[in-house]
Amino acid sequence: MNDHKFCFIICTNDELLLSECLHYINHLMIPDNYEIDLLTISDAASITQGYQAAMEASDAKYKIYMHQDVFLLNRHLLADLLDIFQSDSQIGLVGLVGYDTISPNGIMWHAPRCGGLYTKKDAATYPALCDYRYSVAQDGYSCVAEVDGFFMATCQDVPWNTVELDGWDFYDAFQSVEFLQQGYKIAVPLQRHPWALHDDNQILNLTHYDKYRQRFLEKYEAFLGKHYTEVLRTEAGKEN
Repeated sequence: MNDHKFCFIICTNDELLLSECLHYINHLMIPDNYEIDLLTISDAASITQGYQAAMEASDAKYKIYMHQDVFLLNRHLLADLLDIFQSDSQIGLVGLVGYDTISPNGIMWHAPRCGGLYTKKDAATYPALCDYRYSVAQDGYSCVAEVDGFFMATCQDVPWNTVELDGWDFYDAFQSVEFLQQGYKIAVPLQRHPWALHDDNQILNLTHYDKYRQRFLEKYEAFLGKHYTEVLRTEAGKEN
């Protein structure tokens, strides 16, 4: 494992969006003695299959899984991620939008949220910035139960669920809980100005969404409605 390497991992089916996404990645400031790599997957059978294959192919300690329509606005993002990961060895996953609790109905955006995100249009699916909780915590981040999958940065390799998730939905919720179950904290940075813009164009294909939501509800029934600290405490109790 290369401790001084970041790898951006992106599933893609749109060359124009990808090229714009890469434009922003290419303008990021790279911390001294670190390097970046890029893996794009254009023929994945599912997002978890693509992410798992890329995870296994990369030797980078820091992997950033993100959508092709995410444009990174914080040029110091890599250094900021390092600050968070290195501040607490228990932090394994960082997102830009997160939720304190695991929503009782499985839909993460029905829970209180923190972080920040710009969207292309005012009427976009995501809530307005005024609906986010903002923290002025000294440590510069909040710990959460789940993060939105448009951006997921990791410093630990936790396998993606390629068996139950054979599509493109709910991978972020599943993976968040898996990190918690393995004893890792999940962080969302304080963003006085959002670090990214998500150009999702208001088009969401939720054809199979409820199928995977039901799988999530069945698999993680014991954690529904729980604060992230309760999940971590439950898993720690199993080890003792």
